[in-house]
Amino acid sequence: MKRFFEFSTVFWIGGAVYNMIEILWRGYTHWTMTLTGGACFAVLYALHVYAAHLPLFSRCLLGAFSVTVLEFAAGCIVNLWLGWKVWDYSGVPLNFCGQVCLLYSVLWLGLCALSAPVCRRLAARITDGGSDSEI
Repeated sequence: MKRFFEFSTVFWIGGAVYNMIEILWRGYTHWTMTLTGGACFAVLYALHVYAAHLPLFSRCLLGAFSVTVLEFAAGCIVNLWLGWKVWDYSGVPLNFCGQVCLLYSVLWLGLCALSAPVCRRLAARITDGGSDSEI
């Protein structure tokens, strides 16, 4: 039950923060991005807290890859399957099916690095065993 509370908290914080980032970046968001952002942040949290033994760059590469995969999966569902047209990267160079692109994967790499200390501090606040040590 403790782990459920931990990851539920992380999920909703991540969804809210992702929505704010998206509104700042493109001026609007969609409710499905709350779910996608929450899932992405939960993955980053798990990497930075429970796989902290890995080097930071490795965690960031895994995180950027995971976010790209989750974004692609969400895009296939909401854009291609349901036809909601939440986003379309077709005009962006090095895109894949208009759902993800290399530029945003690189940006996710940077955001993954920025999320590392945030995740560790968050873990220290919401769990008894979380570590607030330096990354």
